[in-house]
Amino acid sequence: MKRPDLRTLALGGALALAVVAALQPEAQAERPTYDVIAYVDITGSMSARDYVTADGKPQSRLEAVKQRLAAAAGRLPCGSRFGLGVFTERRIFLLFEPMETCRNYVAISGAIKGLDWRMGWEGDSRISAGLFRAIDATRPTGADVVFLTDGQEAPPLRTDMEQTYDGEQARGLIVGVGGTDLVPIPKFNDFGREIGFYSMEDVPQASRLGGPPKGAENLPGYNARNAPFGEMPAGEEHLTSVKEPYLRQLGQMTGLGYARLGTGDELAAAIEANARPHPHAVPIDLSPAPAAAALLALAALYGTSLVARPRRRRPLNAQGVSS
Repeated sequence: MKRPDLRTLALGGALALAVVAALQPEAQAERPTYDVIAYVDITGSMSARDYVTADGKPQSRLEAVKQRLAAAAGRLPCGSRFGLGVFTERRIFLLFEPMETCRNYVAISGAIKGLDWRMGWEGDSRISAGLFRAIDATRPTGADVVFLTDGQEAPPLRTDMEQTYDGEQARGLIVGVGGTDLVPIPKFNDFGREIGFYSMEDVPQASRLGGPPKGAENLPGYNARNAPFGEMPAGEEHLTSVKEPYLRQLGQMTGLGYARLGTGDELAAAIEANARPHPHAVPIDLSPAPAAAALLALAALYGTSLVARPRRRRPLNAQGVSS
């Protein structure tokens, strides 16, 4: 009986394995997935440029968020759901409710990359009010909150009033955006063109919300009718940096975790560490295994033939011995 040719068997096996890989076999496995709605701060201070692109160019906070949030959404496990909203003034606006990340990644990443500071409807930035509204608006969806902001309140908070949160504790993450060094805030005209930076005279350096504080009559420039808070003090509110201690405080009040904006991988890991995992049966693509096996079979077949080339026979001398 003729023995089968090993080369033929190897080629046949590689072809069969390639066909199996092309059929894209799948298996079901239970994995943790995550449901989140990310709210992105689009207020003026998010236009400050204290990030750097891969080619060394200055990058605004908002552009850094867009780039890294889109990457993080793509790194969440398939079966996770991702929604998107924006924050400005004291309100949030939900752009779309959570949708499955893998099947809808093109739409999700496109929406993230389309975010722009021009979408803002007011110039104020009441971070705490926006965060509290985000928690309330997200709770009925069953998702968790991811709130991305530099934490700069504009106008600044009053130091004589204690801030409280009376809502239920939430799950999710506050992401601090920006560097720790103060940088200027770009200023734009009505046509969206940058015309310089905000100065101290352009930005309220103290809050004038509510009634005057105790002892206001002793403040410089006080006038009961025209200046019940006294004159506006000098300050640094026209400059901006990430308000990390304040954001951590908000996280402790609401139950949210806190992380600085890192790479897309780091942001995805922070989301997974702070959001609630939902066990979900997801399809696992098995095609890489037979494809790799087919490649190994071909490598073994042709690699062996190259290594095992026949040795050249040495010529025989007159006595019949190879020289």
